[in-house]
Amino acid sequence: MATYLEIYDLKNHNDLMNKMVVAVVKKSQVLLDGATPTTDEVAWANKVLSSPRAMAEKIFMYVLAANSSATVSQITGATDAAIQTKVDAAAAALIAGGAVS
Repeated sequence: MATYLEIYDLKNHNDLMNKMVVAVVKKSQVLLDGATPTTDEVAWANKVLSSPRAMAEKIFMYVLAANSSATVSQITGATDAAIQTKVDAAAAALIAGGAVS
């Protein structure tokens, strides 16, 4: 299990952050290309596309907190698919919670 300090330090991990940026952009693309995106999904996706790194930073901290039972090695070794799954879940939680503006 990663300690709180280790989790905090991971926010400066460039490779993980870059993966998060791509994953939030990919999630926004999937939402916008969906058959019937909701108003909140469109708003969230547009916010991502306007400032992908800012949303990636928010999602990154959510994902790190949600996976705090993993070790640093497990977190840093996560595959693109695993990261996308976690980002998708975080985005769904944020959108459902009204974090779109």
